Amino acid sequence: MAEQNCPDCKQNAITWHIDYEESPFTIWLCRICGYRAEEDESTVRECSDCNAKTESILQDEVKKYWWCSNCDRVVLLPL
Repeated sequence: MAEQNCPDCKQNAITWHIDYEESPFTIWLCRICGYRAEEDESTVRECSDCNAKTESILQDEVKKYWWCSNCDRVVLLPL
């Protein structure tokens, strides 16, 4: 699987996996900074910046946001 740019450290080092025993969501983990977030795949929508249907909601321990895996756009959401 291809790596994406990490929404935290901005390096091309984040990948996803699914572990239904750990979480019902897709888990994103950065091999450089250790950043971890959960993705709710039911929220996928078209990105208003790049027009690709690659934007979804990610949530970590302190924030929740829309993240486009195509253009790296991040839009914070209220918790």
